[in-house]
Amino acid sequence: MYDELFRQPAVIARYRAGPYAEEREHFLRQAKANGYASLTLERMAHFLLVTAHAIERHGGQINAGQLRSALVECAERRLGRSPSGHMVKRLLGVAEAWLLSIDALSPTLTPEPRFDEELRAFAEHMRVEQGLASATIKNREHLTRGFLGSLPPHVRSFGKITLDHIEAFLRAEAKRGWNRRSLRQLGSSLRCFFRFAAYQGWCSAKLATGIELPRLYDLEDVPRAPTVEEVDQLLATAAAGNEAFAIRDHAILLLLIHYGLRRGEVQRLTLDDLDWKAETIRIDRRKSREAPTYPLSASAGQAILRYLREARPRCDSRALFLTALPPFRPLSCDGITRGP
Repeated sequence: MYDELFRQPAVIARYRAGPYAEEREHFLRQAKANGYASLTLERMAHFLLVTAHAIERHGGQINAGQLRSALVECAERRLGRSPSGHMVKRLLGVAEAWLLSIDALSPTLTPEPRFDEELRAFAEHMRVEQGLASATIKNREHLTRGFLGSLPPHVRSFGKITLDHIEAFLRAEAKRGWNRRSLRQLGSSLRCFFRFAAYQGWCSAKLATGIELPRLYDLEDVPRAPTVEEVDQLLATAAAGNEAFAIRDHAILLLLIHYGLRRGEVQRLTLDDLDWKAETIRIDRRKSREAPTYPLSASAGQAILRYLREARPRCDSRALFLTALPPFRPLSCDGITRGP
């Protein structure tokens, strides 16, 4: 298998000499049979070798935390920077699938969370005394647990929690991209928790009253529409690409812009919805339980035709738009906005 992926004898010998060589090669053959491209298999082979060395260092078993550290360290050496969260997720997915296949992934032992008993009392108070819905209770408990988990290790009692801890946590969440509405919900949950904690005598009432909530403004969530120039620039950029996913995305953009389709309506389009003789396109509008037919514009028709001729993978699916990378399957609603 390795001589199919690599040309240099020294590289092939390094992969064959590494630990768990037979198990790694078997996994790669299965991936190839599932339709993965050669470049993807090369990357998988590298990170499987890194994982194999990590297993050997940990005595034949490794947990998710140890695996993540090993893969992140390896990616940093190759890239010269910290890998993105998406990249780490993909690496872990491949490595964990292989580890599970050879029964080498051990469970991660997590310590008992701090303040777990107090959180259970808070949830019971919301359920019995306040009569809140289970979804509200779960959400408030989740947000409060996130804050308590962020506290420094030496903070083991409510008496040591300060407003500085709370404000630092809210600022950190804002830097992570939380908007004002989400931050307000987070702050409100912490207020409710610390009011309850003060009533129980665990902390001062000043904690709850000192939490400042972000101000919300009317219509602030209403999205702004892009200008005509921005739309034209987006279409021109998409039309210039010659990759399979770029040709596909250009056709999708024209349908979204010219017909005002929803993501789900684009995702449900099939080859049978196109009538090339009549130059029409049928749209499955499930919300109104209709399937109206519209004239197919010249630009949209040409873009779809180019996609069918140059970019659409050959497979048995009747869905119009497919993923650009194997294994080929109908494009999901998330895929319409997230890439290949």
